[in-house]
Amino acid sequence: MQITVHLFAGLRDVMGGDLVEEFEADTIAVTELRERLDTAHEKLRPYLSGVAIAVNEDYILDESERLKDGDTVALIPPIAGGELPSFLVTDAVLEVRALRDLVTTRASGAVVVFEGVVRDHHEGRDVLRLEYEAYVPMAEKQLRAVAGEVQADFANREVHEIAIHHRIGTLEIGDTSLVVAVSAAHRKDAFDAALRAVDRVKETVPVWKKEHGTDGTHWQEGVRPKPVSSAD
Repeated sequence: MQITVHLFAGLRDVMGGDLVEEFEADTIAVTELRERLDTAHEKLRPYLSGVAIAVNEDYILDESERLKDGDTVALIPPIAGGELPSFLVTDAVLEVRALRDLVTTRASGAVVVFEGVVRDHHEGRDVLRLEYEAYVPMAEKQLRAVAGEVQADFANREVHEIAIHHRIGTLEIGDTSLVVAVSAAHRKDAFDAALRAVDRVKETVPVWKKEHGTDGTHWQEGVRPKPVSSAD
């Protein structure tokens, strides 16, 4: 039996497309499919606890229900009904467009979105992937404080909104680890404020990177924290 699993939104971004799973039995329980996805797809594993499963366009409430060949199966990630926070540390794929929309106002003539992306080298070493760790409650508080500090620094310029999301967990080459979005009346103010925010994130937010490379693993060296004057 062959089951095609349709993916949407961030799940499709993570996996690159729909999945096809083969089973020897003529039917399987939905819970067996969930277990197969968990063991066979490492990238998908962190998201499975938060997804619902739909079969033939209906939500499955009892995962003992049986699947048969030809059923239409879909993984349904959290839907876009909740409010997106401006400051977030998460193991989920970052929603760059959503963050850009979050900061845009009717008065904004410029929106700058910075993406920090995992690259394949660091200080002469080959990098295979990065593992990010954070003191999450404090990190989110510091992201908010960084935005407040930047707003204060640019009080005499028309900077409108700032939002910052940081991803944690294991990230592959090309994955986005940090998104900083800034809106302003003018492009120079937006660029300058975004650069300042990115620099301060690197200096004050408690996030650490473990580098996995061809020569083993290393915690990347950072800088001594330079706290924001007030993180309230």
